[in-house]
Amino acid sequence: MKSGQVRAIALGIIRDGDRVLLLEGYDPSKRETFYRPLGGGIEFGERSQETVRRELREEIGVEVTDLEFLATIESVFTFDGLAGHEITLIYTARLADPALTRQAVISGAEPDGTPIAAVWKPLDDFRAGRDPLYPDGLLELLDE
Repeated sequence: MKSGQVRAIALGIIRDGDRVLLLEGYDPSKRETFYRPLGGGIEFGERSQETVRRELREEIGVEVTDLEFLATIESVFTFDGLAGHEITLIYTARLADPALTRQAVISGAEPDGTPIAAVWKPLDDFRAGRDPLYPDGLLELLDE
């Protein structure tokens, strides 16, 4: 993330009942574990739906289907001490392989090799304030 630039990203919401498949992240400056839907930066010439498909394939090796646009969220935030500004296109999606809903953790890696973990989290964890869910406003959108 480069400070001083607005970044366009696309994220996929994959639900299994009241659980959502989320990236578990860590902000070292806040000493905070947080959760965010999987996805990433929209590349030039790439449609945002394709970004969701590509990012989930690259990050955790899964295929998704039935993508439907849900909303756009704009967020200004701080991560690891740096200011960020993202325009986030949110999609709902389904896993092509429904058996993955029985897997508690789906391991993967960022393009630079940094390991990542996608976990199933109940929305009640966020409603109760036990864990932060980003981007801000996402929980309210999912509860509509």
